[in-house]
Amino acid sequence: MTVKPSGFEPALLPPVLFEPDQTDPYLAKAVELRNIFAVDAVERDQQGGRPTEQVRLLKESGLVNLLIPKEFGGEGQPYSTALRIVREFAKVDGSLGHLFGYHFSPIQNALTGGSDERSAAIILRQSAEGRWFWGNTTNSFSKSLFGKRIEGGVLLNGYRPFASGSHVADYLMVAWEDEETNARSFAYIPANRNGITIADDWDGIGQRQTGSGRVLYKDVAVKDEEILPERPRDPAALLIPQQQQSVLLNVFIGSAQGALIAARDYTITKSRPWIYSGVERHSDDPWIKRQYAELWTKVQAATALADRAAVAIDTAYAKGPALTAEERGATAIAVASANVLAGKVALEVTSEIFEVMGARSAVRPYGFDRFWRNVRIHTLHNPAEYKTRNVGSWFLTGDYPEPGIFQ
Repeated sequence: MTVKPSGFEPALLPPVLFEPDQTDPYLAKAVELRNIFAVDAVERDQQGGRPTEQVRLLKESGLVNLLIPKEFGGEGQPYSTALRIVREFAKVDGSLGHLFGYHFSPIQNALTGGSDERSAAIILRQSAEGRWFWGNTTNSFSKSLFGKRIEGGVLLNGYRPFASGSHVADYLMVAWEDEETNARSFAYIPANRNGITIADDWDGIGQRQTGSGRVLYKDVAVKDEEILPERPRDPAALLIPQQQQSVLLNVFIGSAQGALIAARDYTITKSRPWIYSGVERHSDDPWIKRQYAELWTKVQAATALADRAAVAIDTAYAKGPALTAEERGATAIAVASANVLAGKVALEVTSEIFEVMGARSAVRPYGFDRFWRNVRIHTLHNPAEYKTRNVGSWFLTGDYPEPGIFQ
C-alpha cells in the first residue's frame, strides 16, 4: 500500500501487509482508488471541505452501486464487500471510508423496508442508473426538524446536524418530527431541492471531509409519494444499527492498518536510532521490534473479529424476513464485540506509532496525526462502555440487547 505524504517515500520491502484479495474485481478497484486517494490525503485532511473529485471517481467506478441488486441495475454484492472497501479507503483517508459506508444506509433501508414498491422499484433503479451518491439528515437525537401537513405532502422547517455526506450527495434520506404529533417520518429527496441549504460547517478534529455539519430546511416541500411507509419491526428491518456500527468499526480497522503500515515505512526509511540504543539502525532496536510486534498482533486480532462480524451481518441479511429475533441478537453481539475491540486497538495504534517513529514524525507535513484524529472522533459516536455492557450482559445471562438506535 502506498501512503505518501509530501517529502516521504515509503519503503519497498517484501511483506505485503493487510492487502485484500484482488482477484475480487471490486476490491481490486478499491485498491486502485485507495492509491489515488493516498496521493493528496494529507493535504485534503488539513484543508477540510468537500472531496468532490474523489466522489466523482467513486461514482465513475460504479462502486456506489455495489449493494443494489442486479435486477435493479446494481452489482448485487454482499454487505461485507462494502465493509472491506471501507477499510481500504480508511487506510489512507478515514473520511472517504466513512462517506462510502454511510452512502449505503438508505440503500439498505430500501432493501429491508418490506413491501415498499417505490423504494424497491424506483429509488434503487434510479440510483443505479444515475450512480447517485447518498447523504443523510436523519440524526436520531436532534429534535430540530419539523414537518407540517400540507395538501399533497409535508412542509419541512428547521435543521439536522451530523448530516454526513450531505455536502456531496445527489440524494438525501431525511427524517423529521410532525409538529403536532411528534411522530417521526422519513423520505428520500434530491439534495438540491428548493429550500435546502447545506451549511457545510463541520469543524471536527477528525473526519475533516465528511460534511458532518448541519443541513438547513426552509419551507422544503416533501411530496406524499416521497414519504416512506412505516417500517416493519421485524428482525431484518432492525439490523440498521448493526449496519452503521459495522461501518464505524471498519473505519477503525482500516485506520489502524493504515497507520501501522505508514509508521513501519517511516521507521525503515526515516527514523534514527536513539543515541543510547547501541544500534546503527532504528529498526534493529529490540524495543522498537517488540513494540511493533505488539501493535501488529493487536491489529491482527481486531481484524479477525471484524471479519467474523462481517460474516455475521452477511448471514443475517441473507435470511431476510426469515431472520429470527435470536439471530438478530447474535449479530448484534458479534458487531458490538468487534466494534469495541476495533476502537480500542485503533486508538492505541494511532497514538503509539509516534513512539516508534520518533520526534521528527510529529510534524504536520507528514500528517500521521490524522489517523488518531479520525479514530478519536469516530469512537465518540456512541460510548464503547455501553456496547461492552451489552456483550457482558449477554455473556452472563444469555439475553440479547433490546433493539434500539445503537444496538
